[in-house]
Amino acid sequence: MAFIGLDLGATKVNSALFSDEGEILTSNHTLIRDKKGVEVGLVINDHINLLFNEAERQKNPVDALGVSVPGIYYSQSGKVWAPNIAGWDDYPLLEELETLLRNRQIKIRIDSDRACYILGEVWKGNAKGCRNAIFMAVGTGIGAGILIDGQILRGANDIAGCVGWLALDRPYHEKYIPCGCFEYYASGNGLVRFARELLSQSSDYKGIFRNEMELSANNLIAHYETGDAIAVAVINRAIEYWGMAVANLVSLFNPEKIILGGGVFGEAGRFLNQIHQEAQKWAQPIGFTQVTIEVSAIGNKAGMYGAGYLAIR
Repeated sequence: MAFIGLDLGATKVNSALFSDEGEILTSNHTLIRDKKGVEVGLVINDHINLLFNEAERQKNPVDALGVSVPGIYYSQSGKVWAPNIAGWDDYPLLEELETLLRNRQIKIRIDSDRACYILGEVWKGNAKGCRNAIFMAVGTGIGAGILIDGQILRGANDIAGCVGWLALDRPYHEKYIPCGCFEYYASGNGLVRFARELLSQSSDYKGIFRNEMELSANNLIAHYETGDAIAVAVINRAIEYWGMAVANLVSLFNPEKIILGGGVFGEAGRFLNQIHQEAQKWAQPIGFTQVTIEVSAIGNKAGMYGAGYLAIR
């Protein structure tokens, strides 16, 4: 028996065919670039068809499909809100998958990427054996998969874990409306956004980001080490916010572990000690002595493993 796990992100689709022991039999990766709406749905369909064909070639029938989506999956309607994919404000993903698979008797499970990240980490990563753990994903956006007493925390309407909207500064600015205060400054897109703001305000800055170097999260992290003024200002603000968010999660949920992952971590994993020091200032002190803060063991495969776990479970 085989299982399909598919991880949709704001910029890519990763998918894999899993054995019932959780071994990856084959995998695929596609960048979705500027695709939107139904175009992204077609990429998902292509991945699923490729994996079904591979399963049939191996004479290994597919029993279930698990899908991780970058936003909110509304379990009652089967629709998805994915703010970083154009045209996915209320996308009927479950209906589309049921139509695609109408001639195949397989189960379909969909969940948010943040839920899948922590499930993947519990299954194959640094949260093995944990019943209370949190995966804080910092990529295009920011979200947290929260495991409490062995269960994913979902909230009244499947929105729990949208920590990009944590209020970490004041006063309030209307620029926070689309993504929240925390995400505005400390997501992958947020690092670039804040760097652009600083560049527009720093006429005397003559460093590498004025004309020579592309503004990206990875480049800002790399040039932090060189002492570039823009990179240092942007990353120091992010470290402060990452630490404050970790502290808030510790104080609210008393987890055993907080796992940092998403597209920005790895590269930002080098700041783990600084994030720990910042978090310690703000967190409930007893709870902070009881938590371990680590970088994801499975990196950009966390969502795909979590989707596979949805299917197998």
